[in-house]
Amino acid sequence: MAQALLILVTILVLASCAAKQPATDTPALTAAGPACVYPRDPLDKELDERPREDLSVLTPAEREALGVRTGIDFDLDTMDTEEVQQYFAFFTHRARGTFQAWLGRSEAYLPAVRAALIEHGLPQDLALLPYAESGYNPNAVSRAGAVGMWQFMRGTARKYGLTVDWWVDERRDPSLATHAAARYLADLHGMFGDWYLALAAYNAGEGKISNALEKTNTNDFFDLVDNNDRLRGRAKLREETRHYVPKFIAISKIFQNLDMLGFQCVDWKRAPRLADVNVPGGADLVALAQAVGLTWNQFRDYNPAYLRQVSPPGMRTVAHVPESKLADAQAYLQNPKSRPYAGYTVHTVRGSDSLWKISRRYGVPVAVIKRMNNLSSSKLSKGQQLLVPGGGSARELADEDRASSRKTRKLAQARSNYIVQKDDTLWSISRQYGLSVATLQQANGLTSASRLSVGQRLFIPDQTGKAARQSRQEAEAVHAKLADKGQDRSKAQAKSAEPKPGKTKVVAQAKSTSYKVREGDTLYSIARRFNVSLSELLRWNSLNNGSTIHAGQEIKVLQR
Repeated sequence: MAQALLILVTILVLASCAAKQPATDTPALTAAGPACVYPRDPLDKELDERPREDLSVLTPAEREALGVRTGIDFDLDTMDTEEVQQYFAFFTHRARGTFQAWLGRSEAYLPAVRAALIEHGLPQDLALLPYAESGYNPNAVSRAGAVGMWQFMRGTARKYGLTVDWWVDERRDPSLATHAAARYLADLHGMFGDWYLALAAYNAGEGKISNALEKTNTNDFFDLVDNNDRLRGRAKLREETRHYVPKFIAISKIFQNLDMLGFQCVDWKRAPRLADVNVPGGADLVALAQAVGLTWNQFRDYNPAYLRQVSPPGMRTVAHVPESKLADAQAYLQNPKSRPYAGYTVHTVRGSDSLWKISRRYGVPVAVIKRMNNLSSSKLSKGQQLLVPGGGSARELADEDRASSRKTRKLAQARSNYIVQKDDTLWSISRQYGLSVATLQQANGLTSASRLSVGQRLFIPDQTGKAARQSRQEAEAVHAKLADKGQDRSKAQAKSAEPKPGKTKVVAQAKSTSYKVREGDTLYSIARRFNVSLSELLRWNSLNNGSTIHAGQEIKVLQR
C-alpha cells in the first residue's frame, strides 16, 4: 500500500512539472549521420567512474532534494551515501548540461517506457535506468559492445528475444528493447529479491553478483561493496558496478525534484504518436519511407533497429511510423507492384577490395553503396559484408554483363561509322574523335582488355568533338521545339554530326522511350542496355549518383 502511494505521488509530481506542448510526429532526435552510432559525450568517461566533487557547492535547495527518498521503496534508511552525494553534485553542477540534454532526449521515449514497466508490473522508477545506462540514447554503443538505450550485450539480448544480426539490431529499437529489459529486470528481482542487487546484476551480470554474494556471505548490496576487498581477481566488483546503484539513486533524486533544482522539466506530451506496421522480408525501406512522406534519416530516427535499407529476407519485422502515416504505409506494402526491391547482392570484402573497386565491379556509385550500408567513411575491413543493389550472385552479374556487352557490340556494328585501320588503338581513336576511352568502350561493348582488329567496325557516338561543339546551337533549337510540343522538361541532347565537306548537315532528333525497371536492374545496366552514358540517363530523369531505383519504376531514355 505504501509503495503504491509513493508511486502515485511520484506520478503527480511529474505531471505537475510537465510543460504543456502539443504532441508532434517529429522525433525528438535527429540521426547523427549514416554510421548510426552517436559520438560519446565528452563526460562519458567520467560517468564510468566515481566523480570527485566538492560537496560544499550544493545549495540549500539541492541539499533538501538530496534528502528526499526515491519512489522505489528500497526500505533502506541510508539513501544519501557519500557516493550518492558525489553523483548528485556531479549531475547538478559539472555535468548539468549533459543531464539536461538527457532529459530532452528522453522525452521521445519516457511515456512508452513507463507504460511498458506498468504492463510488466515493475516500479515506474526503473524508467530512469536508461539515464544511467546510455543517457536515453537508442544508438549508444559502449566500449564493451553493449548497444541501445538499455545497453544490452549480444548474448543477453538474444536470450530475451531480441534479434541481432547483419540486417537488424533490435537492441536499438526503444520499444522492443524496453520490453526485453523489463523481462530481464523482473527475472533479476525474482532471483535476488532486492532491487539494489537486481540493478547491480543488470550492470555486472547475475553470475558475477551471485558468486560475489556467496564468497562474501552477504545478502545486501552495500555490505557486498564494503566486503569487495575480500574478493580476489575477476571475482572483484568493478568500480562501475560498485557505483552503479548510487548513480541511479542520485539520478532518481534529481529527476523527482527537477523544478526545485532549476532543470527544465520533462514534457511527457512531446513523444511522437507512432503506429506499428508489419513489413515483409526483403522490402525496400527507402521506398517505404518515401511512400509515407519521410526522408530516410527521419525513417531511421523512428526505426534505428534497421541496419540496411532493405528489411531482412524471409523475416517479417515491425516498423514504426507516425500514426498519421499508417494508412500510406499499409497501402504501399499491400501493393504488389511497389513492394519488390530491384535486386541486391551481399558482397564480402576481400583483402584488396576498396569501395571504388566494388563500385566498378557492380556498376553502382560509391555514394549509393555507402548510404545503403550506413558507412561514414570509405575504410573497409577484410570479411566485412556490404549490401550492393543490383541483385544476383557475382556469377549472375558477370553473365548479365557479358550478355549486355554482346547486345551492345551487335548494336554498335549495325550503327558503325568507323572501320579500324592498322595501328589503331582505342586511345588513338578516342583522341581522333575527341572522346574519352571509356565512352568509346561503352558505346561498343568493349573493356580495357578488348583488342581491336583491322577491318573491325566501331560506332563513334558523337562523331568528332569539333562537330559536337558546332552542333550545340542546333541541338538547343531542337530541344526548344520539343519543349513547345509539351515534351518532358529533361534536356534532350539532339546532337548532329558534321558531314564531310560538300554534304548536307543532318540534325538527329531525340526520341523518348519509357523503360520499366526490372528486378536486378541498375542505372548503369540500363544505360548500357540503351547505349547511352550514365550521366545522360541521370540528367534525363532528374537523378544523381546517389539515387536508387526500384522494380516497376519508369525510366526515361532519349535515343537518337
